[in-house]
Amino acid sequence: MGRVKQVLTHWLEGFRSKNIQYTIALAFTGITLVAMTLVGIVLYTGFFSSAETMMKENNTRLVEQIGLNLDMYLKNMMRVSETAYYRVIKKHDLAVDDIGEQIELLYDANKDLLVSIVILDPEGNVLTSAPAAKEKETQTAKDQAWFREALDKIENFHFSLPHVQNLFDDPDCRYRWVVSLSRAVELTENGQVGQGVLLLDINFSGIEQIFNNAGYGDSGYAYLVGEDGEMIYHPRQQLVYSDLFEEDSLAYVGEEDGNYIGKVSGQDSVITVKTVGYTGWKIVRVAPVGIYSDDVLFIQLAGLIGVVCLAILIILVNQSVSSQIARPVEQLQKSVEKLENGDLDAEIAIGGSYEIQRLGRTVQSMAQEMKKLMADVVKEQESKHKSELDALQHQINPHFLYNTLSSIVWMIEKGRAEESVNMIGALSRLFRISLSKGRTIIRVGDELEHAKSYLTIQKVRYKNKFTVTFDTDPEVLELSTVKLIIQPLLENAIYHGMEFMDGDGEITVRSQIRDGQLYIAVQDNGDGMPPDLCAKLLDPNAKVTQGKSGSRGSGLGMRNVHERIRLAFGAEYGLSIRSKLGWGTVVEAHLPCIPYDEENGGA
Repeated sequence: MGRVKQVLTHWLEGFRSKNIQYTIALAFTGITLVAMTLVGIVLYTGFFSSAETMMKENNTRLVEQIGLNLDMYLKNMMRVSETAYYRVIKKHDLAVDDIGEQIELLYDANKDLLVSIVILDPEGNVLTSAPAAKEKETQTAKDQAWFREALDKIENFHFSLPHVQNLFDDPDCRYRWVVSLSRAVELTENGQVGQGVLLLDINFSGIEQIFNNAGYGDSGYAYLVGEDGEMIYHPRQQLVYSDLFEEDSLAYVGEEDGNYIGKVSGQDSVITVKTVGYTGWKIVRVAPVGIYSDDVLFIQLAGLIGVVCLAILIILVNQSVSSQIARPVEQLQKSVEKLENGDLDAEIAIGGSYEIQRLGRTVQSMAQEMKKLMADVVKEQESKHKSELDALQHQINPHFLYNTLSSIVWMIEKGRAEESVNMIGALSRLFRISLSKGRTIIRVGDELEHAKSYLTIQKVRYKNKFTVTFDTDPEVLELSTVKLIIQPLLENAIYHGMEFMDGDGEITVRSQIRDGQLYIAVQDNGDGMPPDLCAKLLDPNAKVTQGKSGSRGSGLGMRNVHERIRLAFGAEYGLSIRSKLGWGTVVEAHLPCIPYDEENGGA
């Protein structure tokens, strides 16, 4: 059960993934074909039921006709017997009257149906016969079954099974097949009444003629059996007697009159049974179902062709109808896909029925509103972005200016007037570059010049305390960068890396392109810091104390640079710090490779 449910669920999921036109066409076609199939099954079943009913009715009519003809034939023979008995035998004394002439006349009147008429005494001796014939010396009537039956049941007519007439010699040497009709009669001799037997040998060809004239065509055959299943007539009687054709004559002897379905010679057949009155014989009609196979095949083929043509027509109509319904929906769906892909200027398809048109107009209105909202959001984000960058920029300038002015004050206090004048000139040049006409994005080359001006100022204060080396790839000079990112890193390297060193400090500013990205690193050989402190320096929520004295630096400069890079270029960019105690520190800025022009220079 679970497996069936799983298969059904999988089929339904696949069905839901199809487009609307396919779904509508498939649903309409499926429902129509199922209905056609059910109608076809009903009609097909009805046809076979009707065909079977027709076969049964046809068999019944045919058997009734055979039974009627056979009954009339046998009744004629019984009337001849009645005439012979009541009009001839009963009215004469055989010892006085010669009834031979009257029996002969009766025979001549019915000789097409009769082979002979014979009157016998209780001992089986022939009293008279027509036509006159000589008895066989080897045969006696007392040995015949018809004779014994007539005397045993004197009130009945007795019909024998077909047999060769063997009581008289035939001068023409013809041995005819007959059915013997015998009955007990009262014989009068010398006024004394005794018993005798009246025999009519009925020509068997008359019975054959009745069956042969039944008009079966190619629709089977009929045969005649006795009460005990003895074969009386069969169209293939010689083959049956020779065991070359098998017929189960006992199969329907005990059945009531009516129609049955069974197998005959391995074929499904309709069998009709009818009892012949007065005799107990049964007419059995056999009609193989296969006789209708050609008609059935024709009807099946015609029905199949009709169903296929109708199915094709329905599929074409369903395709047309589903296309008319689905096309506007599919066009609207494509328009929505364009909107999903960010094309807010996409034309919205409006067509089809009233409901789909209204949906299209709603989507169009929604797209226009989205476009307006997106423009407002972009404008708002740009304003917010500029405000954040400006705030951070304004945050770094006072910090740098404070440190620089502190250095100038310190030099004036020490009486180093000439050096302080040089530092003020360098400060002037530095601020000219840092202003950059109000832009936040400048050339990497200008940023490096800004860093060199800053180092000029710092070298005045820290004379011979450290050396700085610039390792710059020429291709980076025309790329874009956020301004004032190198100076805070240099300041950090000088204050926290160089100030408390016992030897000469070395600072390297390296600008290069790796894997299509811009990297600007400031490396010093100072005392370094623990790895856990490196992670805290870029965390805006962490509280940091730097330097050996613990009195200077909170990581503001590096955090500021890190946030400004991320705001300008995205969260995947910014600073990374590598350091350990006694080894030094490397602070590296990761930026995208964007060529500088007036457009990408921020206002």
